Amino acid sequence: MDKRLIKQGGAERKAFEELCREAFHCPQDAWRALEAFRGTLEVLVVHGAEVVERRHYENAGKPAADAVPESIGYHLDGALAAPISVRGRRLIRRACFILATNELDEGVLADPEVLWAYKGQSGKVEGRFRFLKDPMFLASTLYLKRVERVEALLMVMTVCLLVYAALEYRIRRTLAEHEASVPDQKGKPTRRPSAKWVFELFMDVHLLTITTEKTIRRLVLNLREELKKLLELMGPAYMEQYS
Repeated sequence: MDKRLIKQGGAERKAFEELCREAFHCPQDAWRALEAFRGTLEVLVVHGAEVVERRHYENAGKPAADAVPESIGYHLDGALAAPISVRGRRLIRRACFILATNELDEGVLADPEVLWAYKGQSGKVEGRFRFLKDPMFLASTLYLKRVERVEALLMVMTVCLLVYAALEYRIRRTLAEHEASVPDQKGKPTRRPSAKWVFELFMDVHLLTITTEKTIRRLVLNLREELKKLLELMGPAYMEQYS
């Protein structure tokens, strides 16, 4: 926040210097320009502002006593300051955030519990939506005009994430109960793989169908031993899909 304040203050200082270099036809124009400029300030304030008359002569150097100025311009002058109260208000604003809930009975859900539930989402719920930023998801290509279709897509995505999270939980619980592991991205054993990584482990597994005049034979290819072990631990329902 301090870096942004310094950057914004520098921009406002340069803008004030440009305003002070501008020549106005009369003092009233200068004061009106100053009031308009003050409305654009967010970090700094103008102190000791005044309008200075400057006479411009045709020839350079000190003018003669009876010389008539070619033009007269009115310039703004003053000092800029950064009030401490501005920084204090911004600190308070950045330290505050709004949490909303449909449960209005504090006896059922107190304020500290709302905050606890909100923080608990970062690693359990909100983290599941990271795939929306993945370039492979191509979220920018989705376009739904009607609100009902947007809501329907959100419902489908939420159900998919629910299944994804449940499967990940079951995989991790099964590995922990049997003190087993699967290789992680670096080839080291882990008992807490993500469901996405487990899916990638099974990407090389293919189903080959051999059809003859009399029979249809199906073979599962590239089912490595560690993957077969994981399926056995998960239970017969999982093993049947690859048998």
